[in-house]
Amino acid sequence: MRSLYHQRPDYRVDLLARTNVMTAWLGETRLARSDRCLIVDEQDHGLAVYFPRDAVDFSRLEPMDHHTVCPFKGRADYWRAAGGDGPGIAWSYPDPFPEVVRLAGHLAFDQDEVRVTIGKGTFTGVRP
Repeated sequence: MRSLYHQRPDYRVDLLARTNVMTAWLGETRLARSDRCLIVDEQDHGLAVYFPRDAVDFSRLEPMDHHTVCPFKGRADYWRAAGGDGPGIAWSYPDPFPEVVRLAGHLAFDQDEVRVTIGKGTFTGVRP
C-alpha cells in the first residue's frame, strides 16, 4: 500500500483542529463528544469530523471485518452500531500515511447515518 501523493502533489487533505464541542448522535444515542476534533476537508469529498478515540463510546459500536484503502489517507478500519448487522457507520485510519499522520487516534462517522452537531468553540489565542 503506497500513498499517491507523489502522483498527485496537488491533491488536498486539510486537517483542521477545532475547539468547538462536537457530538455524534445515532438517533438519540450519543456516540462521541469532544472539543478536540479534527475537521478533515478532503478534495472531492467534503468535510468530515474526526473524534479522538478516547471521546468515542465504543460500547455503542462493534468492529467489522471490513477495510478499505484510500490512496491519500491509508487503510481504514470500520465499525457498525453494536448489536446490528447493518453497514459501517464509523471508520478510522490506525496507521495513516505520513502526510495525514494526525488522523491516527481519531475516528469519523458516516454523516448520512450519524448526526454530528457543532457547538461553541473556545478562543485559545490572542487577537490583534
